[in-house]
Amino acid sequence: MQIDNLAILKNCVRLATLPSVLLCAAWLSGCATPPTPRDYSAFKQAKPTSVLVLPPINDTPDPQATASVFAQLTYPLAEAGFYVLPVSLVDETLRANGSQSPAEVHQIAPAKLREVFGADCVLYVAIKRYGSVYKVLASETAVTLEAKLVDLRSNQMLWSGTATASSAEQGGSSQGGIVGLLLKAVIEQIANNLSERSHPMAGIASQRLLGAGRPNGMLYGPRSPLYAAQP
Repeated sequence: MQIDNLAILKNCVRLATLPSVLLCAAWLSGCATPPTPRDYSAFKQAKPTSVLVLPPINDTPDPQATASVFAQLTYPLAEAGFYVLPVSLVDETLRANGSQSPAEVHQIAPAKLREVFGADCVLYVAIKRYGSVYKVLASETAVTLEAKLVDLRSNQMLWSGTATASSAEQGGSSQGGIVGLLLKAVIEQIANNLSERSHPMAGIASQRLLGAGRPNGMLYGPRSPLYAAQP
């Protein structure tokens, strides 16, 4: 059942008594539930130092998505203080062992990944959105990523998260009326296709997903000066 907060406030004003206004304000503030803090106990107990990043699974129609995102996942993890196996080494090793597609790679047993790469944990990533969409009065380029970090020694999930980056965040002017908006959308769509704006959006989404120090985000690794100070 949906509750009309505006109607509640109007009723409070109509009552015009301080206790009733305070009661309504307290009720409305209780409706805004803050996000539940993440449980990092497994992450802290595992104390991972090295991360194996697997090629992301591409759930979008853009064939360039996997390569674009894969190339940009290691940087925020390294900045967070983890040793991250080089992308080229991981890709060549997987191919040499007969694993071709990301879907096949994600099915490899954790024990086998641990045996081959020697990493403490593995990062599984899925690309849920990648590319530009034309929307009559606007054109948007967006990338959405989902990830989970799994301990290769215990097969326990240590962390999971999702992040999105969009060109729509930059905003824009609406001057020029409907014709101006239509023309702007067409020009943006052409520019998106010519300059491949999805790639920098993938970098921003990767940073938001894996950058340490964010609410409910990744923890700092042992190579970071902030590692010992984090709660």
